[in-house]
Amino acid sequence: MIGASREVLDAARERLDTLADSTGVDVAALAGELAAVTVLLDREVALRRVLTDPAQAGEAKAELVGRLLSDQVGGETVDLVSGMVRSRWSASRDLVDAIEALADIADLIVAERDGSLDSVEDELFRFGRIVATAPELRSALSVKDRSERSVAAQSELVRQLLGGRAGEVTLRLIVRLVEHPRGRSLESGLEALSAVAAERRNRSVAVVTSAVPLTDQQRQRLGEVLSRLYGRQVQLNLDVDPEVLGGITVRIGDEVIHGTIADRLDEVTRRMAG
Repeated sequence: MIGASREVLDAARERLDTLADSTGVDVAALAGELAAVTVLLDREVALRRVLTDPAQAGEAKAELVGRLLSDQVGGETVDLVSGMVRSRWSASRDLVDAIEALADIADLIVAERDGSLDSVEDELFRFGRIVATAPELRSALSVKDRSERSVAAQSELVRQLLGGRAGEVTLRLIVRLVEHPRGRSLESGLEALSAVAAERRNRSVAVVTSAVPLTDQQRQRLGEVLSRLYGRQVQLNLDVDPEVLGGITVRIGDEVIHGTIADRLDEVTRRMAG
């Protein structure tokens, strides 16, 4: 998401934070309602285009949202979506992506409030690693048949796998992703959710793959150097893969760097010095 759409999303996130600060707002319910609006606008292409049409007056689009949603969702959700459609979007589909992002963030705020955000981030990462190494599971959760029966079966499988092993927020996020992948692979969707969780904690996520588990000293040193380099706390998500042959792969966002542990640390130190 770029340009005008990014600006609208940033402003909407600020409004969501303000709403969440109000003790009278049920943030979990708000997350569910935003997710429902996402499904609606993802399905109704013509409506989405009307709501993002720059030729239409912003207030008229906001009034349309009110008429369509006021009997279906709460006032906070109507206000958030109305504010978003008043603005200009770089692409029609960005509106749906932004509302979905708000739904995910609202659920993460719930985790923030109950002190489980660390656990949610870890559970998302670990489930992503399980999916990546279990082709049959990945296939079962990525069936292209979107019939009601098929989607229900996939959701139930997730609940069976994670029931008692993950928190409610993690379960909601993953079930929502499985039920409405919106063209994404399950792995990329889980990775994106992990990144949002990390960002919520004002951190970056470094996925570190090594041939053998890193020592405590290596983890600490790598975390400190990466945090200084990127100017923010960096969470290390660690994975072990013997095929890396004694080295490590460090991935932060789109940046992927390969090398031995010592080489990687020396390289980071040189970049910082330069």
